[in-house]
Amino acid sequence: MEDLVVTYDGTGIEMPEPDTAVSIDALSEDGTEHGFTLTVAADGKVSYDLSGANTESSTAGADRADVVSPRLSPADLTEESDSPVDEAPAPDGVEVAEVDAAGSPGECQDGAYSTLDRKEYGIYNWYLGDGAYPAAMTRLQALEYFESSIGRITSSHNNCGYADQVPAKSHYAGTTTYESDMGSNSTCTDRDGKSTWDAGNLATGTVAAVCAHTWPNPFAKNDLREADVRFNITDYDFTKNPTSSCNGRYHDVLNAGTHEAGHIFGLGHVGAGHSNLTMHHEAARCEVKKRTLGKGDVMGLRSIY
Repeated sequence: MEDLVVTYDGTGIEMPEPDTAVSIDALSEDGTEHGFTLTVAADGKVSYDLSGANTESSTAGADRADVVSPRLSPADLTEESDSPVDEAPAPDGVEVAEVDAAGSPGECQDGAYSTLDRKEYGIYNWYLGDGAYPAAMTRLQALEYFESSIGRITSSHNNCGYADQVPAKSHYAGTTTYESDMGSNSTCTDRDGKSTWDAGNLATGTVAAVCAHTWPNPFAKNDLREADVRFNITDYDFTKNPTSSCNGRYHDVLNAGTHEAGHIFGLGHVGAGHSNLTMHHEAARCEVKKRTLGKGDVMGLRSIY
């Protein structure tokens, strides 16, 4: 029997096991919204949340109070890691000068953010897939850029003078033969137990995407269980470091990666009028400004953690 797949606006989710929520968040080149959340309660009741597709609200005012996840025990934390995590240094800078989009405040003046029903209560353990990587990177290069993407979220990396007050943590757990749990039609498939970053095929129009599996939590944000990231190298070309020769040809790996890492740790999209923020919903070629968090990105993380 084939797995039941629920689809919505160009994305899909295979029906997960009971007491699980699955979300897909897609970054598009034209700024159209693709993504939703499907939840299967412990009794098998299925529900949907399409609110993540709305990027028009300037701020999210509905964050629930932070509480310790009822599913997380001290043993879980020790099993994952009980020592501070050192984030990798950022790759070299870029040579491209960017002009702020008309009508959008500067990154340090724009306090807009939205948040998802998702939080990493422990440490995000992630793996490097052993298949393809964007920009034809080697395994070591992929590790450097993916780790830096995640680190820019967990360290609140910004040029606005905001101190890092976010205790979110990550840990690189090694290479795996598993792939990201995503189909070529931008469908989240059954989880395999490993949060994997890789590259492959997604639906045309999707530059990169996150599939996140969480435990539903009625008292606070859902507890992150697994989150995979895939870059679409079938339809788009990527570069490690866009220079003046980019000429609208490539997407920057670190630009897209930082945006996707934001989703993992609970940040949602912000829409038109907020193009200088990392979580702006549109992916522009040769763009690098998503590499550095803006005011709203930092405030969003602080509201979650």
